Amino acid sequence: MKGWTLMAVGVACVVLGGFWFLQGIGVIGGSFMTSSTTWLAIGLVLAVAGLTMITVAARGRRKQV
Repeated sequence: MKGWTLMAVGVACVVLGGFWFLQGIGVIGGSFMTSSTTWLAIGLVLAVAGLTMITVAARGRRKQV
C-alpha cells in the first residue's frame, strides 16, 4: 500500500480500535463487547497498528517531496 491508501487504512484502524477499546473498558455500552478484556486488547493492538501505518505513510510522503 502506498501513501494515501496506507494513511486511510491507518486512520480507519485507529478509529475502529479506539471504539473497541472503549467498549472493552466499559465506556461504550450496549454490546457483547462491553467490559470485555478481549476486546480491550484487540482494540489496543488495532489502534497501535493504525498509528504505525499512519507514521509510515507520513514518513514516506515526506521523502517523496
